[in-house]
Amino acid sequence: MNSRIEQDSMGPLQVPADALYQAQTQRAVQNFQLHPATMPAPFIRALLLIKQAAARANQQLGLLSAPQANAIATAVDQQLQNLDLKQFPVSLYQTGSGTSSNMNANEVLATLATHILSQNSNEKIHPNDHVNLGQSSNDTIPTAIHVSASLAIVLELLPALTQLQHAIARLSAEQGAILKTGRTHLMDAMPVRFSQVFGGWLAQLSHAENHLRQQLTGLQQLAQGGTAVGTGVNAHPQFAALCCAELSKTTGLSFTPSDNFFFSLSSQDVAVACSGALKTLAVALLKIANDLRWMNSGPLAGLAEIELPALQPGSSIMPGKVNPVIPEAVAMACAQVIGHDTAITIAGQSGNFELNVMLPLVANNLLDSISLLAGSCSSLAMQAITGLKIRQDTAAAALARNPILVTALNPIIGYEQAAKIAKMAYSQQRPVLDVALEQTSLSEAELRVLLDPARLADPGS
Repeated sequence: MNSRIEQDSMGPLQVPADALYQAQTQRAVQNFQLHPATMPAPFIRALLLIKQAAARANQQLGLLSAPQANAIATAVDQQLQNLDLKQFPVSLYQTGSGTSSNMNANEVLATLATHILSQNSNEKIHPNDHVNLGQSSNDTIPTAIHVSASLAIVLELLPALTQLQHAIARLSAEQGAILKTGRTHLMDAMPVRFSQVFGGWLAQLSHAENHLRQQLTGLQQLAQGGTAVGTGVNAHPQFAALCCAELSKTTGLSFTPSDNFFFSLSSQDVAVACSGALKTLAVALLKIANDLRWMNSGPLAGLAEIELPALQPGSSIMPGKVNPVIPEAVAMACAQVIGHDTAITIAGQSGNFELNVMLPLVANNLLDSISLLAGSCSSLAMQAITGLKIRQDTAAAALARNPILVTALNPIIGYEQAAKIAKMAYSQQRPVLDVALEQTSLSEAELRVLLDPARLADPGS
């Protein structure tokens, strides 16, 4: 391997010749080899945006010259336009503050900015003195978690969630009037319309969306400016506000300095709450996915109330078998989100004195959860809900045999007599109307009105 010698405060070190990073990044690569996973791309992009905002803020404060700040900002633009993840090789499982990732970004940008300046001068950009000016890993990494999560939720997850809600609403408008047997405990219950089932899903998704949107307020309050322990040492008093203003200008979101930097450095309570909201959405999607699987089951020995789009052969040995692959994939994604939430909860407890020391894990899991849920919403919308067909004949046949319809007679004949009729109808495999006609004094016309599934599905209408 071709290499060059780089120097840091611990001495000289060999670094790959084509690497934009310098000695501190290389030390991290050598030290942290627990797992090949590296920090996710959305986190790296957010970190670069913070460095750009910091450079512009420091220029406004007169702490960086215009050429220095412009060189750093241009270096960020170059990486954002063509992010080279090979230049960000630090393991996810690194020092808990994320210092190595912060220095990785500082070094890459210092190298690029120095090269940009070299066209007009011999000045060098230093990773710490210039790129990291007014910052610490201890405030920058928590800030990158908030910025990356905010962007991912606003630009990725919420649009995908809206897409799923629209797909369900369209399906409900087109086919929702069809009646089916309701189920509690997986057992036959009173009739419902498909629109009522779909409406329940939509209410779940709306609840999850509202919960998610509430998290954005906390996520958009940033730790940047607290520096090492929350006191703001080595940062200009106006740096935090200017940095947030620059980030807001670049991203289109409204970032502000945290009300309490000690809170923002020592805890990850906002991330824990955000993860809880993501878990809530995962639980809703898991419910919907499992409803789809059950209603699609069969097609002969199951419920067979709906037919999901056939996407691929379902078996390597059983010809003609087709499986509900998208709901199954979504269920696995949701399980992973729930697992991520547990890990984030444990990480949130690791705020020792003035710093949480599981920041890289929080960043990775939060962003992976957002990505998994966005993909799940889009997949359900496009590959399961769109193209779903309700099997009205199967639903109607099951409903006609449902002895639980006798519940409508409770106020007239009493629970005990109604239970007797239901059991008889079930054991004799006869329609409940026929049995009720024999066992009560009610006329057929009265029974047809009382046992009408449409009336029972809309008792208040």
